[in-house]
Amino acid sequence: MHNILVTPGDGIGPEVIDATRRVLDWYGKNRNFAFHVEEALVGGVAFEKTGRPDPDQTIEKARRADAVLFGAVGGPQWDKLPFTQKPERGLLRLRKDLELFANLRPALCFDALKDASTLKPEIVAGLDILIVRELTGGVYFGEPKETTILPDGQKRAVDTQAYTTGEIARIARVAFELARLRGKRVASAEKSNVMVTGVLWREVVTEVHAKEFPDIELSHVLADNCAMQLVRNPKQYDVIVTDNLFGDVLSDEAAQLTGSIGMLPSASLGAKINGKQAALYEPIHGSAPDIAGKGLANPIAAILSFAMCLRYSFGRVEDAALLEKAVERVLAEGYRTGDIMQPGMNKVGTTAMTDAILASLAKLAG
Repeated sequence: MHNILVTPGDGIGPEVIDATRRVLDWYGKNRNFAFHVEEALVGGVAFEKTGRPDPDQTIEKARRADAVLFGAVGGPQWDKLPFTQKPERGLLRLRKDLELFANLRPALCFDALKDASTLKPEIVAGLDILIVRELTGGVYFGEPKETTILPDGQKRAVDTQAYTTGEIARIARVAFELARLRGKRVASAEKSNVMVTGVLWREVVTEVHAKEFPDIELSHVLADNCAMQLVRNPKQYDVIVTDNLFGDVLSDEAAQLTGSIGMLPSASLGAKINGKQAALYEPIHGSAPDIAGKGLANPIAAILSFAMCLRYSFGRVEDAALLEKAVERVLAEGYRTGDIMQPGMNKVGTTAMTDAILASLAKLAG
């Protein structure tokens, strides 16, 4: 019996999590997948009900779970809250407390969507890259993080970028190990030309590669150049490994290559300890408050995040591939939510897109 925690969160989070639960239920009924689901509050809705975006009870439930399926957090109604109470702190605490140091963000362009990208079809057709982002270090968590008043009355804000050898080495190993299952190429992105953390990053990645992964091709690229290369020639990359800040930026850029940020899933993984590995799966889109509650949200990123959950947390590789194939077929049949709508296609909402994916699953499963 697998224990799964769902944290719907804010905005369109509850809608895409509901869609994902429908797919989860299908697997329970049709694929001999035994699970127990628990729900918990996080983000703005948690703040409204408990006074905190990161309730301790949510963190404890997440610790006990085999996997967390996360919706989205945030919204304009919470913009004026103090920094420590903002909805996003709920997600950051989950990442930190569960030690989810490895964030996997695949950017896969389905053939049916090659014309939906803002880039030329020949640039993105067949795109399949994986961004491995360090998730619990760097500027998002470095100390000091503060705003102070200077003697002349000006405000001074400080965020600290900090990395240790161990933090860099463990994320590098994840990238190299995943590359062995793909095209055996890793590009390491940093800013070693202007940042001392970038210098250390390049040194450590180079050392791990030489000692442990000589069979993998390693290249180094400055993060700003990597951003440019992603829109110039993205298919030159297989696996990109990078730090927390650059990974956040580069993965969102990669999302647009695929047609919409509403298409991309992600997995955040911890270290394996006594056979157990903390894991959180989330679509990389935000809470999209402008369309929340309207039934317009694209559920595909959340559903594909569940496919990653099947693969990485439960070892059900065939079931993961089945779900990915079902999504591919639905797109090939012309189903589109508003964010990926193209001329001549069938525009549908969240529920109808989920219906189509479930029907595709049933056909594929025979």
